Amino acid sequence: MAPTHRSFAHDLTRRRILTAGAATAGAVLAGATTASASGKSWPAVIPLPDGFRPEGITIGGGPYAYLGSLGDGSIYRADLRTGRGGIVSTGPGTPSVGLKLDDRGRLFVAGRGEGARVVDVRSGAIIASYVLTTAAPTFVNDVFLTPRTAWFTDSYQPALYALPLGRGGALPDADDIVTLTLSGDWSQAPGEVVNANGVTRTPDGSALLVVQTGVGALHRVDPKTGVTRIVDLGDTAPLTAGDGLLLLGRTLYVVQNRQNAVDVFTLAPDGTSGVFRRRITDPNFDVPTTVAAYRDRLYLPNARFATPPTPTTTYDVIAVAR
Repeated sequence: MAPTHRSFAHDLTRRRILTAGAATAGAVLAGATTASASGKSWPAVIPLPDGFRPEGITIGGGPYAYLGSLGDGSIYRADLRTGRGGIVSTGPGTPSVGLKLDDRGRLFVAGRGEGARVVDVRSGAIIASYVLTTAAPTFVNDVFLTPRTAWFTDSYQPALYALPLGRGGALPDADDIVTLTLSGDWSQAPGEVVNANGVTRTPDGSALLVVQTGVGALHRVDPKTGVTRIVDLGDTAPLTAGDGLLLLGRTLYVVQNRQNAVDVFTLAPDGTSGVFRRRITDPNFDVPTTVAAYRDRLYLPNARFATPPTPTTTYDVIAVAR
């Protein structure tokens, strides 16, 4: 049944976004400050199964990364200390794109044309699936979590989708899904061009940040109205390969996938402007798409989009200093 979408302003408030920002940053910092070792001897290259086709990555409080397959949607868990891992959830046969892990062991997965699903990483079971839109075409690409909401981007539609979470993190019903139409500075590139891609929040938690890949712009999105404003990043090169976003404090990491680089910015607290600081590159990058942090390292999966995928194509995750 098609979802009946309620008014966003009725469901969510700025306070929830602000609370989310503090909680998300705290979770990252907790993982970093409770570590007893530097992790410098940990592997810099983590192999994935042949033919896996990774895109999204997420890391929780422990030294484990979770990755989704663009092929069959399986979820792989890698031990960052040893580089070893295995499949923890067999895919439904449809893609897993962006993904985020909450503190209840639930993985929120963007499912491209299939909407979204939630996976219990302990059992591997899919515990919920959602049709986020009946519009076509649709490409649910990335996800960002706050304590009250799971936000999803759609690369083919000018909209964000919000799954409001209830008391104790209770998952919503299908008719609780909220569609936030993007307006303001947002100009949707037509057809199957990648528009909205990576998503995170502003440093002060008052708004969302979304990279529009085909245009090369970073947008600040009002979470109540959907009105966007382009973030002033100065005279830096456009983010035309912008993909995954990661915010740590006021530092924003933007993965530039086909440029094999991560651009680093310092943002104003409200996210209206930013200053380019440096570019991170590595000879092992092969079209990295998303990024997650643990301790003093960034971890990026090589999607290898320039290499035709086969069952024997090799894939890996690359660790670099942050």
